Amino acid sequence: MSELRGPVRIVGTGLIGTSIGLALVRLGVVVELVDGNADNALMAERIGAGSRQVEIEPQLVVVAVPPDHVGAVVAEQLAQTGAIVTDAASVKGKPLVDARGLVGDISRYVGSHPMAGSERNGPLAARADLFDGATWAITPHATSDPEAVDLVRRLAEACGARTVELSVEDHDLGVARVSHLPHLMSALAAGTLADAPSSHLELSGQGVRDVTRIAAGDPALWTQIVSANSTALTGLLEQIRGELDRLLVALGKEEAGDELTAILGQGVSGAVRVPGKHGAPHIDLVTVLVTIPDRPGQLARLFADAAESGANVEDLRIDHSPGRPAGEVELAVKPASVDQLVDVLTDRGWVVHR
Repeated sequence: MSELRGPVRIVGTGLIGTSIGLALVRLGVVVELVDGNADNALMAERIGAGSRQVEIEPQLVVVAVPPDHVGAVVAEQLAQTGAIVTDAASVKGKPLVDARGLVGDISRYVGSHPMAGSERNGPLAARADLFDGATWAITPHATSDPEAVDLVRRLAEACGARTVELSVEDHDLGVARVSHLPHLMSALAAGTLADAPSSHLELSGQGVRDVTRIAAGDPALWTQIVSANSTALTGLLEQIRGELDRLLVALGKEEAGDELTAILGQGVSGAVRVPGKHGAPHIDLVTVLVTIPDRPGQLARLFADAAESGANVEDLRIDHSPGRPAGEVELAVKPASVDQLVDVLTDRGWVVHR
């Protein structure tokens, strides 16, 4: 079994690279920071993600650069060091093809992908706990050295993640389904708001915020991501196009109820398959809506009162519609906890709806 001793060289000190550095440094692993942007590397060093000056040859190199450059940097690191090399890109096929075309022996290279991130970018968005409990995909290719695969697994576990091993092709289809396609759908929905009248936007509620939240990602970065995964995305988009045609036909009928219900029901069937927190199977939860005044300290008081009820809040969401002096907090709890939670919150003066 390979032991993660370090040093670990991180090439690219954005959100992901810097977060990996912070996670490793908290375990005492020596981390070297490399970035063509000197300001990013300096900032990552200052917040404790590693050092820009490490004289020892790295045991492991983590390439965390924009997708278009991953293959070239992987090949460069394989040629310049004797280290095992991995990357953190969200697409695995293109970097593998690019690296293979640039360097002869890629047995020390194992692709990987931590399924964690944020709409924020750069080293200042990084956190040492970013990967705690997250899924980290490991994607060996046909000639990957088993010791290299094992060391990359140790890296993911050291950062707090749980690992899943996939083929390169299966990974790219999977992330197209659960990440890249949702981003494109969010961007398309948000795009219809760009020239919408302000009177329409005043009707906004939590639904539109949920759907459009991820559309705020960096367009330049996402152009690279979806372009690199065009094969998998094209198949899924063709499937979506077929469903859109089906929906348009249904809407054009005077009696469209059964067809619309079937389309919406298919959506429900897919939604309930999304794993719950900590990767556990989906569980049915009951939502309790609590009206909350827009004043300091009210959320803390609500959480304290909810805790007193003994109910575990499995999830929550805050909806603050424009122009309202109060918001609504949706507390999702297991069915067995609902009555107790409602009783306690009502007794303590909260306006509660089921």
